[in-house]
Amino acid sequence: MAILISPLAHAQQHDLCLSQKYNAYIDASLLWYSDLATLTTRQYPELADVSHWFLTGRQHHFELNRAAFDYFLANDPGRISSQRSVESWLQLSQTDVKQLASREDRLGQLAKQTYNDRQSKNHEQNYQLRSAFAELLTQPKQIEKALLRYNHQLEQLTKVSCNTL
Repeated sequence: MAILISPLAHAQQHDLCLSQKYNAYIDASLLWYSDLATLTTRQYPELADVSHWFLTGRQHHFELNRAAFDYFLANDPGRISSQRSVESWLQLSQTDVKQLASREDRLGQLAKQTYNDRQSKNHEQNYQLRSAFAELLTQPKQIEKALLRYNHQLEQLTKVSCNTL
């Protein structure tokens, strides 16, 4: 006996799948940046403060994208490019972030944080941190475990198809 589901239920399942897949991408990215900051701080303890500053900015950015993705998926699905690789599903310009920051809800709060991060002066050790990242990324053995975990998580995401629901 075949089970029929309504078009609305099918669309809801599809959207839930897309949201879960995008959330998994966000989680993998946040873990990667956390690992990168930790590895850098281990090698350069004097960069602990700027690493924390950097990671906080990344968290704000990705949490905004997480909330904006779900908002646009529900309210303006044309903004979601799910035919592309998951990291390109949502593109928020600075104008988009500024516009979202005018909202009086959680999405607006996240956008305000991210907008303020982007408008604020860089940490005084930002250049040293970026240089440390560049050096660390040229040493595969030091980042191997974190990079393999991140790549594995992204590879798993490519196996998830929301179009077959």
